[in-house]
Amino acid sequence: MFSREVEVQNQVGLHARPATFFIQKANEFKSSIWVEKDERKVNAKSLLGVLSLGITKGTTINVIADGIDEEDAVNTLVNLIASNFTE
Repeated sequence: MFSREVEVQNQVGLHARPATFFIQKANEFKSSIWVEKDERKVNAKSLLGVLSLGITKGTTINVIADGIDEEDAVNTLVNLIASNFTE
């Protein structure tokens, strides 16, 4: 299992379009991936799950993965968030 924290900095947070990009990228990996905010942890490959967290600008989240490509998955998703989804 591998995880990293990242602060969401884009204007709308992890909603609608950015969330869709995030989920599409998460689905490229074989590992199980979760997004954790406060005490809640949801499947990073689920649009409804990610949207249900209500992640807004300035929110710190934890990206967690478990599987064969866990480190690559977490680093890629954290970099996507850090780049404000301009990949």
